[in-house]
Amino acid sequence: MADTTPSLALPLIAGGQAQKHVTHNEALAQLDALVQLAVLDKDRTAPPASPAEGDRYLIAARDPSGAWAGWAGRIARFQDGAWLSLTPRAGWTAFVADEAEPYLFTGSAWMPLRATLTALQNLSRLGIGTGADADNPFAAKLNKALWTALTSAEGGSGDLRYTLNKQAAGNVLSLLCRPGSPPAPRSVSRATTTFA
Repeated sequence: MADTTPSLALPLIAGGQAQKHVTHNEALAQLDALVQLAVLDKDRTAPPASPAEGDRYLIAARDPSGAWAGWAGRIARFQDGAWLSLTPRAGWTAFVADEAEPYLFTGSAWMPLRATLTALQNLSRLGIGTGADADNPFAAKLNKALWTALTSAEGGSGDLRYTLNKQAAGNVLSLLCRPGSPPAPRSVSRATTTFA
């Protein structure tokens, strides 16, 4: 039988083991450190001078120093007056508090979770800078928007086409342009372009 659990490497109590509470408490401390993982910072290269009990840091530096020497890529937790090193596994996530940003461990490095997203498919709503709703499942509140053609060097054609489809010839396809603030009901000013 293994000495630790396969995913979080929590210590297991052996049959006939003396002082079982030590192993049990060690496992609880590791769970406390890793479940709902949130760290204070990821940019430190050495431990802070006066850490508080339970403080956790993601060690993103390649060559950390002091008590963290050799712990690049790991999670450091201050526990019982000493630093404890926790080795991440691919798929672990950590919330970095000073950036308010979630990070994902890819198996070799910590990456901002947003940077690891390469595809969003079949979303029912998407709001950019504003909330989307049932009537407007795609909503964007911004001052500028840019559409750029995928170049041939990037695997595209270099062309850019913007296509609006309607179900059938009898359906309406409109482009509405109106003032930013809602006008009074009697002074509605709107330009409408309808396509066949």
